[in-house]
Amino acid sequence: MEHKTYYITTPIYYPSGNWHIGHCYTTVICDALARFHRMLGEEVFFLTGTDEHGQKIEKKAKERGITPMQFIDPLVSELKDVWRLLDISYDKFIRTTDEDHVKAVQEIYRRLYEKGEIYKAEYSGWYCTPCESFWTESQLKDGKCPDCGREVALEKEESYFFRLSKYAPRLLKLYEDAPEFLQPKSRVNEMVNNFLKAGLQDLCVSRTSVKWGVQLPFDKKHYSYVWVDALSNYITALGYAGADDSLYKKFWPADLHMVGKEIVRFHAIVWPAILMALGEPLPKQVYGHGWLLIGGDKLSKSKLDAVKAELTDPYALVKRYGADAVRYFLLREIPFGSDGTYTNESLLTRINSDLANDLGNLVSRTSAMIGQYFGGTMPARGREEGPDGELVAMAEGAFAKVRAAMDALDAPTALEAIFAVIARANKYIDETTPWLLAKDEGKRSRLGAVLYNLAESIRICTVLLKPFLTQAPVRILESFSCPADMGFEALGFGYFKGGEKVEKLPPVFPRIDVKKELAEVAALVAAERKANERPAPAKQQTPQKKAPIGIDEFDKVEIRVGEVIACEKVKKSEKLLHETVKIGEEVRSVVSGIAKFYTPEEMVGKKVLVVTNLKPAKLCGVLSEGMILCAEDEEGRLSLVSPERDMPSGGSVR
Repeated sequence: MEHKTYYITTPIYYPSGNWHIGHCYTTVICDALARFHRMLGEEVFFLTGTDEHGQKIEKKAKERGITPMQFIDPLVSELKDVWRLLDISYDKFIRTTDEDHVKAVQEIYRRLYEKGEIYKAEYSGWYCTPCESFWTESQLKDGKCPDCGREVALEKEESYFFRLSKYAPRLLKLYEDAPEFLQPKSRVNEMVNNFLKAGLQDLCVSRTSVKWGVQLPFDKKHYSYVWVDALSNYITALGYAGADDSLYKKFWPADLHMVGKEIVRFHAIVWPAILMALGEPLPKQVYGHGWLLIGGDKLSKSKLDAVKAELTDPYALVKRYGADAVRYFLLREIPFGSDGTYTNESLLTRINSDLANDLGNLVSRTSAMIGQYFGGTMPARGREEGPDGELVAMAEGAFAKVRAAMDALDAPTALEAIFAVIARANKYIDETTPWLLAKDEGKRSRLGAVLYNLAESIRICTVLLKPFLTQAPVRILESFSCPADMGFEALGFGYFKGGEKVEKLPPVFPRIDVKKELAEVAALVAAERKANERPAPAKQQTPQKKAPIGIDEFDKVEIRVGEVIACEKVKKSEKLLHETVKIGEEVRSVVSGIAKFYTPEEMVGKKVLVVTNLKPAKLCGVLSEGMILCAEDEEGRLSLVSPERDMPSGGSVR
């Protein structure tokens, strides 16, 4: 049998923090595809990671007074936590700050330069820092960035340019000769009409004003422009231009680059042109999917503040509903290739209708009836009669439909095919009325056949669900005495021999009271926003003086020197840090609203002043046994108050 490989990539993520469900969409889709191809017996390499260089990172780190790496590291850790929560099965997580990636990017620049594909000139153009994109005057929309709508700045500096313009004819021919290269078709029309026919301009690929990047090997004043650095990750992750390129030889060209539609032009124009210039094969397909919309617009950090009561934090969503429910919603609700809309109500509706009512109800009823009527032992298969044949045919035919849908990258249709069998099985229960058959001893054989058919339908659907859901299928299979790693090779009807132990399962997906849950979510979101918001102080405004107090009143406040020995972000809040503070021989838990001004790494080891006789309180579920003192300027920026000289932990302030 031919050995097959499958290489799939997500775009690498800019480590902004404040992760929301929109960040999860692409990666969950790719994870389902990776799991599906592994179950087909293919050797899969699934890549994701973070894009960590560029002006945005450099600027934000400088504002915090820390290094770019100190700024990035905790954000990358948070993203990995999100992927762990959602059971993302990536084979490699690449960071563009990885040493082997940096060296490979330098080699890519060197090769392009020696081939004459890169030349030095002066750049003058409009730059959008959030998008890391240069734009011409004609490309601006109302004088602003056409992608994000934010302000752009006119920048002029010496730069190196990649000869992108010369590849326009080859790219047009690529789209004509390989119509599958860029999907869906609407993306091709956009690239051709908006960029290729309008005329490609050479691409600025270095900067001297931004030092946070890959230093060019042939000109030390210049550092890589983010898109060449970022795009190259797809091959550097496989060892391209490194000491060991065996993975590159095995998996390249990529089977699929999955990206959001806003970055299609980089993946469908810039990236193939770079590969053409290097003389390397092109990826087999780039797919530009739609956006996850909320309130009629793309879900983004800036948009979250405008949403009244939508819970979008993946930590909170997984905690409340489970990873399977969040994964299922993203894979089933969004019409693939098009934009989709997220609301808490649509999520809860999917959980109730599909997972609780259809799948959960079918599993619970069937396992309960086998327990009640056959003592928890699988009955033998009987001869088909009545509606049996239709259910068996649907169950056996489901894999072909799922395979066709997944080959077309259409996860919603694949899930629709699986749940059509589940719906048919639920209808089958009503048609065969097992509870009536159980009352007639002469129909016990028929009762066993009905329950056998239901169990087999459940088993087949559960195996087919394994690429999409990662936890419930294991519980269901094990309750029917099937191995958790059961794969597609066991999809034929008739696996059970009879006599297998069947465990009665509680609801796999409990039904949710939608009205009550929406009210709780609205209250949760409102409380979180209130905890994070602060009125903007008027500039240059003199702080309002408080009424004088006597020394006796001041003496009631106990302030002591503490040393922060551990610190982490409070996951439910953008504002709060949770510090573990050593105060003399005592260790306390303290929560402070300083996350916008200090990272957890910065806090560890600092000597701080702590009010130690405040009543303990819980903030976002975390116990706080004191208050760290800070100074605040007219702009609302905070600065820790610390002893001028090194003082021992536990020392009193008076």
